[in-house]
Amino acid sequence: MLLKALSSQASPLSQGQVDKLKQLTSELTAVQLAWVGGYLSATAVAAGDNVSAASAPEQTITLLYGSQTGNGRGIATDLAAKAQAQGYAVNLVSMADYKVRQLKQETLLLAVVSTHGEGEAPDDAIELHQFLASKRAPRLEQLNYAVLALGDSSYEFFCQTGKDFEQRLAALGAKSIVPLTECDVDYDVAASQWQQQVLTAVKPLISASSANVVSIDGVSSATAATYTKQNPCSAEVLVSQKLTGRDSDRDVRHVEIDLADSGLSYQVGDALGVWFSNSDALVNEILSALSLDGTAQVTLADQSLSLFEALKDKRELTQLYPGLVQNWAQLSGDEALLAISEDRELTRQFLLHHQLADLVALYPVDITAFQLVELLRPITPRLYSIASSQAEVGDEVHLTVALVADEREGVARFGGASHFLATAAEGAAVKVYVEPNNHFRLPDNPQTPVIMIGPGTGVAPFRAFIQERAVQGAAGESWLFFGNPHFEQDFLYQTEWQQYLKQGTLTRFDSAFSRDQAHKVYVQHRIAERGEALWQWLEKGAHLYVCGDAERMAKDVHQALLDVVQQYGGKDEETATAYLEQLRRDKRYQKDVY
Repeated sequence: MLLKALSSQASPLSQGQVDKLKQLTSELTAVQLAWVGGYLSATAVAAGDNVSAASAPEQTITLLYGSQTGNGRGIATDLAAKAQAQGYAVNLVSMADYKVRQLKQETLLLAVVSTHGEGEAPDDAIELHQFLASKRAPRLEQLNYAVLALGDSSYEFFCQTGKDFEQRLAALGAKSIVPLTECDVDYDVAASQWQQQVLTAVKPLISASSANVVSIDGVSSATAATYTKQNPCSAEVLVSQKLTGRDSDRDVRHVEIDLADSGLSYQVGDALGVWFSNSDALVNEILSALSLDGTAQVTLADQSLSLFEALKDKRELTQLYPGLVQNWAQLSGDEALLAISEDRELTRQFLLHHQLADLVALYPVDITAFQLVELLRPITPRLYSIASSQAEVGDEVHLTVALVADEREGVARFGGASHFLATAAEGAAVKVYVEPNNHFRLPDNPQTPVIMIGPGTGVAPFRAFIQERAVQGAAGESWLFFGNPHFEQDFLYQTEWQQYLKQGTLTRFDSAFSRDQAHKVYVQHRIAERGEALWQWLEKGAHLYVCGDAERMAKDVHQALLDVVQQYGGKDEETATAYLEQLRRDKRYQKDVY
């Protein structure tokens, strides 16, 4: 029977319940309807299999994650699957979707949270982080909890958000069942150990059942992608084409990758994880400088392979970390490097301007093949904002990649993944996976106006947005702010923007070419100049998106937006801040920054 024909006479529901059901389902998408149907079926089966559940409410593990790049979500999803396999009921929720007032009702909470930038909470954890730190946070004596903190020891405030969660939960009276675990970039082993500790610790606190994992954002063990970070898809590079001019001081590539026959799908706003190999030249340079034999056999995770293969495909060579600098200083005995390794800020600056090959050349050591691979971190994939709509390009995925390049003592140094993609020949194999970003999405209603701010390669997801809106035939207005150094050399996708403007898919386009005049002009200056119109767009419901550099651009843009809200909205600094914060809560102000 169709739901629209359903009545109280033809069902065990009251007419009021039927009306509520019709109203709810009318607001849901097909995917949401399918999820609700599965959830209700599982609930009905559980109720039928265990009548006693009605009199003894089942305790649920609430598993929250706050994740900027998807690592936290991956760990949480994996833990949810393991808990489900042991029969536990799990509520897997992004911190962005968690209702903070529910916290006082919780009895068992597991949190996986990363730290973003300089000790800041990731975007999807901001509200919960602020709530816990506020006077509104309730006493939580009934709560048992455990926290896994993700971070990068290259940064000063390592794992700070996780530490904040641990401290506040304890201060509010909650009881820790597993000590805070801090994970660096190579987190796999530590995260796995934490998962096992947690599953052991919850046994005395909860009884097993046959319940499924419940996930309000669609990420569950039953719906997880076939291809993941741990199980990537093997694809082929179709194109690696330079976008910038011959006289540009930067090399930006448009990369197209073939996904045919993979079944891999993505949404606009998602990122593509790319596994890469280090260049042969870089590996040989390091081997030669250390007088090591590339054919020597080493063992990594029970796999035996040559030292050359290990350095090329398994170990990080282009990004240093503090522990490596400290250990290298001890091995070399060099006083200058020892002084650097003992000073946090000096170490941070050293990491920014050196690679392993530089370390080897500047501070010679006597080291074995085994010692070398043990000191180095495993290679980790790089994430790139997807620059295409699958509705437009089919079995392809497009990226906008800036080649990370520098020259030190006359020697060229490159970023690992960007060099791999920039030099990839047609047909080259690349291992990839999709990293969903549910907090960087176009509005559900295609008539809603959107404002996109994306200087440099930050324009990538907005190319995808505009492609998607063009395919949809979206009536909503679109406004793009783009910036780069020079109009003639660095105008990424210029022809495409012009075509979209002509078609009407793109309504407004404002550019800021910083070095084409005596004074530098950036996107934040264009925002200030167009402030009145921008405010009017926001007031009529526009969604606001920012993508690109988190260190400076995103902060400068945010300040420019605050100034616009104050000037044209007639607000003071406090109420303007609250206005933008409400936009963020309403998912009308979204960022993809790195």
